[in-house]
Amino acid sequence: MLELFGMFVLALMPIIWLVVALCGLHMEAYKASLGALVVAAVCATLGWQMTPVNLGTAALEGFAMALWPIVIVIIAAVFTYNLTVHTGAMETIKRMLCSVSADRRILTLLIGWCFGGFLEGMAGFGTAVAIPASMLMALGISPVTSILACLIANGVPTMFGSIGIPTTTLASITGIDVVQLATVQAIQVFPFVVACPILMVALVGHGAKALRGVLPACLVSGVSFAVCLVVAGHFIGGELPDVVASVVSLVLTFLYALRMHKAGAEVPEKYRLAVASAGDEPRETVADKLRAWAPFALIFVVLLATSKLVPPVNGPLSAIKSTVNIYAGDPTATLTFSWVNTPGVLIFICGIVGGLIQRCSPREMLDVLGATCRQMSKTIITMLGVLACAKIMGYSGMIASIAAFFVGALGGLYPLVAPLLGALGTFVTGSGTSSEVLFGNVQLQAAQSIGANETWLVAANSLGVSAGKMLSPQNIAIGCAACGLVGKDGEILGRIAKYAFAFAAAMAVLVYAGSLVL
Repeated sequence: MLELFGMFVLALMPIIWLVVALCGLHMEAYKASLGALVVAAVCATLGWQMTPVNLGTAALEGFAMALWPIVIVIIAAVFTYNLTVHTGAMETIKRMLCSVSADRRILTLLIGWCFGGFLEGMAGFGTAVAIPASMLMALGISPVTSILACLIANGVPTMFGSIGIPTTTLASITGIDVVQLATVQAIQVFPFVVACPILMVALVGHGAKALRGVLPACLVSGVSFAVCLVVAGHFIGGELPDVVASVVSLVLTFLYALRMHKAGAEVPEKYRLAVASAGDEPRETVADKLRAWAPFALIFVVLLATSKLVPPVNGPLSAIKSTVNIYAGDPTATLTFSWVNTPGVLIFICGIVGGLIQRCSPREMLDVLGATCRQMSKTIITMLGVLACAKIMGYSGMIASIAAFFVGALGGLYPLVAPLLGALGTFVTGSGTSSEVLFGNVQLQAAQSIGANETWLVAANSLGVSAGKMLSPQNIAIGCAACGLVGKDGEILGRIAKYAFAFAAAMAVLVYAGSLVL
């Protein structure tokens, strides 16, 4: 056990370095991630005898995975947003939203929670933080608060993100029925989904007093989302819960907000969005408003039309891909590049077409793209470092050592840490799918070893992903880049930690209690 503990501590070193570098040393994320890569390489060499060739190719695979599909998605999402700002369309969107409500709290629900949930369900890969956070910032909410609110919102939908890839992947590697797994996942995450809109409003309003007058709207948003996750998971499976839940939640929250607005509900001054008076507002036709929303409407339609929900379109586009083996230590470890049917490419196309609809010239779009790439340069380095570190930890056996220690040391108490492993995997990789791949079978084997319900414990990994996604340096870097706070990653990590840790603790108790009765 002593040797197992020693390997456990050594395996944690890259993660410990990240936390210390970001929170203690207030180091910029790109420097911290490169440091974590070095620490992981040294530990993998000393503790797991990973050869230089395997180290190099594992890191190379991480670099490749970071660039495609993750970095391209981030650049595409921020480019699309920057384009709407450049054309003035964001001001039109702002005025339209304010016609429903001038209350920052309600707009946080509509944009950060509902629209963000839709983006996570359809695209994932950081879009659900980058786009809503930048929109909230444009509406007058501080950049830090916008990022924190969207990080809270982005956690719970991750298990069903990108048309359910994390859940369908987990079902595939564990052999558990996907409908059964999706249903249990939705039941486990239910209370946390309900809590998120409440926490977001309290955060944006700087305290619990902000809930006064809008708590019913928070409950409409959260409960409708949670119920739809369970219903869609049970009757459809893992692909659609986020999409169904976010659309239903958006419609119901919108209608409730409209009802409040028409009833003359008073918005306290400190929560009221500053808008131009009726005489100062420009005259906008229906065509102007449609043009303003064009990029986002196109993203909705195109991502839906190219998803697995439309096999005749999805099939041929998904076939345009390349599969390669980069890691030298395992010939079966392949990486697939989808060249067309990947969110980054599709969002880029939507952004460009949307820009043309908004009468933006190709030269202007190139200028905006160049500015976006410069804005995101440090974020790109962060992605490269984090993913390369994650690949080294996974291939070397460091992740397996962390899991083995927990199973060996805790026995029947293992369910307490089951969601924490899911959180850990997502913290390191920034990806719910990667966490499922790293720990899915660990959870299954642990359940078999201690006689726990297999589906319950495997689903707990996805539950933990929700907390880990909030803390992920990759996710935080995306938010900082989108809101112009590059280098403030440590501050964001420190402030979001209390929410993530509270969620993780509650998840541990829920999973353990469930394991006793199932």
